[in-house]
Order: sequence, then C-alpha cells, then structure tokens
Amino acid sequence: MHNNAENPAKLGGLRVVAFFEGAKGMIVLLTGLGILAFIHEDVHHVAEQLVRHLHINPARHYPQIFIDAATHVTDLQLWGLALSALCYAIVRFVEAFGLWKRMPWAEWFGLLTGGMYIPVELFEVMRGITWPKMTVLVVNLGVVGYLAYALLRSRRKEPPLLST
Repeated sequence: MHNNAENPAKLGGLRVVAFFEGAKGMIVLLTGLGILAFIHEDVHHVAEQLVRHLHINPARHYPQIFIDAATHVTDLQLWGLALSALCYAIVRFVEAFGLWKRMPWAEWFGLLTGGMYIPVELFEVMRGITWPKMTVLVVNLGVVGYLAYALLRSRRKEPPLLST
C-alpha cells in the first residue's frame, strides 16, 4: 500500500510515465481510427501514392514490397488492425490512469508490460543500430528502470507484516 505522504519527486515521475503511456495509447488509437479510413478503399493505390508523395522510387525493392503487400490487404484485416490498436490503447490508458492515481498495481503492470519489450528491442538493436531503435530502447529502459526504482523505494518504506 502506498503512503499518503508520497514523495513529490516520485509522484512527479509517476505522472510523467503516466502521461507518456497515455500519449502512446492516444497515438495508437488515432492510428487505428486512421486505418478505418482505408476500408473499402483501393489500398494498393493509396500505397503507391504514399511512396510517390515521399519521393521514393516505387520500382526499388522495399517500396515494391510495401506496395505488393498493400495489394493483398482485406477489409477484414484492416478491421483487425483497428481492433488491435483499440485494445492496445485501452491497456495503455488503464496503465496511465493507474499510475496517475498512484495505484500500486499500476507500477507492477507498467514494469511488466514495458519489460516484455526489452528483449525484442535488444534483438533489433543487435541486428543493426539505428537512432530510432536506440531511442525506443533507451526510453523504454528509462521507464522500466524508473518503475523498478519506484517499486523498490516503496517496498523499503512499507512496515513489516505483523504475525498474528
């Protein structure tokens, strides 16, 4: 159980993490809503337009893979992606709410959900270091590290359980 006279620095740190998790949820939710705009659309044509808009040669290998993949996307797959985005956003919003309200389970939840991505992020960095991969890894390590620190501090301050 958390002490009502919470350390202001810890409270501020938890609020920063809560805001960050809520922002991730909002970005994914908006992306999922954007995906719905492509239902009943020619996704192949949209992919070609996007590649041209970004001034990428559509005949090159990776843009061609992207365009070919877009050819096979179905409306059901788009609905699935949008639903997945909604589920992910709900999880982030629940975590953000719990952290904002200093609920003990939220620190554990954030530690576990953030920590489960670290092996994948490390694997990706080992496959090739890029600044986006390093940024994601460093930010996630910072969040997970902070939550672990907050949990350790709160456990040290808890009185021992009394035996009856």
